[in-house]
Amino acid sequence: MKILLIGANGTIGSAIDRELSARHEIVRIGRNSGDFQVDISDSASIRALFEQTGRFDALVCAAGNVNFVPLADMTEKDFALGLQDKLMGQVNLLLIGREYANDNASFTFTSGVINREPIRTGSSAALVNAALDGFVRAAAIELPRGLRVNSVSPTVLAEAMDKYAPYFRGFKPVAAADVALAYAKSVEGLHTGQTYQVG
Repeated sequence: MKILLIGANGTIGSAIDRELSARHEIVRIGRNSGDFQVDISDSASIRALFEQTGRFDALVCAAGNVNFVPLADMTEKDFALGLQDKLMGQVNLLLIGREYANDNASFTFTSGVINREPIRTGSSAALVNAALDGFVRAAAIELPRGLRVNSVSPTVLAEAMDKYAPYFRGFKPVAAADVALAYAKSVEGLHTGQTYQVG
């Protein structure tokens, strides 16, 4: 199976790579690294990526940016990053990518725990994660040719607790390797329209 892995150099992306590379051909993609580069906030960049990579059997996106700002200080511009990058970036990977996807191909996107369990400064992330999970459920019932779409919604990573522990007091972190199993389930399984919650 030819899998396009966006965010391959990140903590989750690297774990997905380790989980899937023994069984599949992984095309590693990053903003500034990997076999190919893409800016998911730019639909022209997304289309250029697919023109380079060609047809594929699965796409996994473990990338996407949002701003973490106290709500009292948030502006429309602060929300715009998450909406354009993490949300519409992943939506556009499906809208454009379906043209290049083989029959029965899958798309797996990344949301996160913050829309279920809010944290301070997390209003933009909560909005984006909830919207993405909602898009996945709705898009799944309209996709043709056996195409599938799911999302993975992990809690805070054990590998990230040094940086993020003050925001996630009382949360039980999960290892990136455990999160990667949910992506494997999405890519190698049969489900569609699902959000795999990890942690």
